Order: sequence, then C-alpha cells, then structure tokens
Amino acid sequence: MRKPLVRVALAASLALFFAACGDKPPETAGAPASAPAARFDGPDGAIQQSVVLFKAGDFDGLMKHAMPPAEYAKAKADWGKDKQPVTDEDRQKFAETMGKLTEADAETKIYAEIEPQLKAFDAQYQQQIPMYVAMGSGYLQGIVQQNKDMSDAEKQQALAAINAFAGWVQKTRFTDPDSVKKVIAVASKTARSLNLKSADEAHDLNWDQAMEKAHLGFQGVKDALAVYGLSLDQTLDSVKSEVLSNDGKTAKVKVSYTLFDTPMNVETEMVNVDGRWYGKHALEKAKDAAAEDSSASEAPADAPEKD
Repeated sequence: MRKPLVRVALAASLALFFAACGDKPPETAGAPASAPAARFDGPDGAIQQSVVLFKAGDFDGLMKHAMPPAEYAKAKADWGKDKQPVTDEDRQKFAETMGKLTEADAETKIYAEIEPQLKAFDAQYQQQIPMYVAMGSGYLQGIVQQNKDMSDAEKQQALAAINAFAGWVQKTRFTDPDSVKKVIAVASKTARSLNLKSADEAHDLNWDQAMEKAHLGFQGVKDALAVYGLSLDQTLDSVKSEVLSNDGKTAKVKVSYTLFDTPMNVETEMVNVDGRWYGKHALEKAKDAAAEDSSASEAPADAPEKD
C-alpha cells in the first residue's frame, strides 16, 4: 500500500517552501483550468513553481513535484486500494451535512440554528480568548520542538508561523455575525460546487476526480479565510526565493515571505536527482515512508491466537 507515502508527499507539497519539487512544470492535462504553464528553473525556481501550483489549487501538480516520477505513478495507480469501507453512520452524517449545506436558503437556516451558540460563546468565552490562545500556542510549540521528523529549519518556520497565527487569532472576532454569515455562504457554495450526492460517491472518487474536488474545496477555504482578513494568495505572492549556494548536486535556498503581516524567512536544502530539484528533508521523509510502507506490505500476518 502506498498511503503513508502519499500522505508524506502531499504534506511536503503543502509545506511549499521546503517541499520536494522539480524544476520542470508538470503536465497540465487533468489539472485545474487555472493551473499555470510558466516554467521556473533551478532550485529557487523549483520552489517558486510549487508556490504557483499551490496558489492555483493544482494538487496533482504538487504531487508530481513532491514525488519522483516512478513513485508518483505508483501512488496514483494504487490510489484507493486501502480505503476503509463506508459505514451506514458515514452515509447518514454525509447526507445530513450536505443536505443542510445545499438546501434552498441554506445560509439563512444554518445561521438561525447556530446563532444562539455564537451568542453564548461570546458571553462566556470571548474575554478569555487571549488566555486560550497563549495556552494553545504553548502546546503547539511544544509539539514542534519534540517532533523528530522535522528539521531545525522546519521547526523555526513552524514556531514563527505559530506566533504569527496566534497574533491573528487574538485580534480576530470569529463570531462576528456578518463574518459568520459570509463563511456559511462560502461553505454552502463550495458544497454545491463539489456536487457529491453520497458518501459512497465521495469514497469512490478516482485520483483525478479527488484532485479536482480538492481544488474546489481549497478555493472554498481561501474564500472563507479571506472573510477574516487572511489572504492566502497575498501570502503566496509574497514568496521570494534566493539561491545561497549551488554546486549542481545540492543547493541551499533562502525563502522569504510575509505571513499575517509578519516578514519571515527560512533556509532550505535542495538536492538534484535526475535533473530535478527536491527538498532534501522532504525527500528523506518520503523515502522513509516508502521503506515503512514496503516493510508493512511484506510482513507476514500475525499468527492466530491459541486458546
């Protein structure tokens, strides 16, 4: 099964700045219509290409960047082989959720349903938000510091992002009625655009269909975050990459960007494999996941217990 490798590769892609990526753009067939055709060369260009693809919501393209060609082909071929079967509970929850989001006048009905909860939250917790944010930030920072799979650069990046995120949360009132109504409208519009009739249909999506649905869902996420003043497109447009060293086989690249109005930068190592540039640490994690995946598939089944 390739699921662990796929998860690592996709996570690496979404990391953007130190994700494994190639210096050649992926084929655009099957990608969202907004996927770019521009080409970027070199280790710095590889990062910029990843950013462009992410902004376009071209997750298939990101996967091609994150995985060597043979691994990408294998992961795509094995897509869905280890999916868990859909249960009656899954079917019921899916039908209820999608039914609420897509019914006529869904926005008004959903807001009327949650309005009392929003008012109760404001009355009980709004003044305590700074304390909860501080506690949550400390907890997340501890997880990052103890993570053995992250490089030092990734940890620094994550810690800086946590602090910036905490600042944004503290100054944003997520229960503002107008904002909540707008987010509900975005969620309803996204649910309609996904056009999924049942949990079974969602479960049976092939690779290309799943990537296209992810594209639609990602656009909904961007629109919802924009309601609260966070523009992912603006953040991605701010990304700049600069090669600090490059001997043709390995390179060190400085990536600068702005997150929540906070300037940030990180240095990441890249390696050239068969003419394509990959994030060194992300490639190592992908290889470890592939080895773990292979060992799990070759391991004999546990012997039955004796009475």
